[in-house]
Order: sequence, then C-alpha cells, then structure tokens
Amino acid sequence: MAIDPRLIVTGFGPDGAAVIVRDAHVAPITARALPGQEMYLLWGSPDGGATVGPKADGPVTLPFFAGAGGTRLLLVRFPPASAIAGLPAASSPEDQAEIDAEVEERLPGLMDVFQPGDPSGMHTTDTLDYGICLEGELWLELDSGDEVRLTPGACVVQQGTRHAWHNRAETPALMAFVGVGAERPS
Repeated sequence: MAIDPRLIVTGFGPDGAAVIVRDAHVAPITARALPGQEMYLLWGSPDGGATVGPKADGPVTLPFFAGAGGTRLLLVRFPPASAIAGLPAASSPEDQAEIDAEVEERLPGLMDVFQPGDPSGMHTTDTLDYGICLEGELWLELDSGDEVRLTPGACVVQQGTRHAWHNRAETPALMAFVGVGAERPS
C-alpha cells in the first residue's frame, strides 16, 4: 500500500502547553511539465533561520528551494520512466508557454535549476539536501556518470552537486527530502 502523506504539527495552546495544531493528509501538487510526479510540500522555514516557541514563524513552502538558512520538507513521488515514456510533447510554442507558466505558478523556482532543452533532468541547487527513500526504487545519477540505486531506507546527503533522479522500476518511488538553503562559496 502506498504511503498517504500526513502532516502533524505541534505548537502551543493559550496556556503555553504543547498542543497539536494540525493533523491532516496533504494533497499532492502536480504539473504537466512533470508528468506523473507528485510533490507534497509539507513545511519550511524562512530564509535566515527558523524560530520556535509560541511566536514561531508559520510554514514557508515556496519558493520551491529555500534561500540561505531556510528549510523545506517535502515528499516527491516519482513515476516509473515507462509510465511517462512516449507522452506527447507540447504541440506548439503557446502550449509550451502554458505548461511552463503552470509549473512556475504551482512550484515557483523549481524549473530554474534545470537547463532548458536538456532532457537528462540534471540540475544543481544551492541546498544541502537530506533524502530518504521511503518506497520503491530510484537511481541517483551524478554528472560524473556515477550512479547509485536507492531502495527503502537508503539515505542520501546531496551537497549541491549536479544530479538527476531516475525511476527505472515499474512502480512509483517515494522520497522524503529536507532541503537546507546554503551558500555556495565562489
């Protein structure tokens, strides 16, 4: 049975005691630019650092990638490559513009890290990412050609390197990611 993402958030009641302020399933965000992919934007903290306590910041889930000191918590369900192979491409420049606008509206900043016209999916982010494979099987490919197969329980520390994700299995794969916005020294 596939995991149905649920977010539980604690906070403080009027008397200062700890309480559950949210317990709900999270709906996925989808976009035609990412056929079959489901993004569950769960939580995030503002750039510059998080606060806790009764006056803590609320969730910041967008833009997609946090700036320095910010965080993002998300789940991504990757469809099998076989499920998206052969899907029709945009039929016109206007259609492509509509597809691009949709993903920018729903997941602002996500596509900025990909090279236009590069079908490999390689991208680089200014984030320190902790990834945990929860379901299925996924391949992490680096620009050096190194690859590693991830199965449930595999943990990845992605340190701002150029990489791509590939689901070569016949079932979806679910990854949990915590992204920490980082500085890239020049």
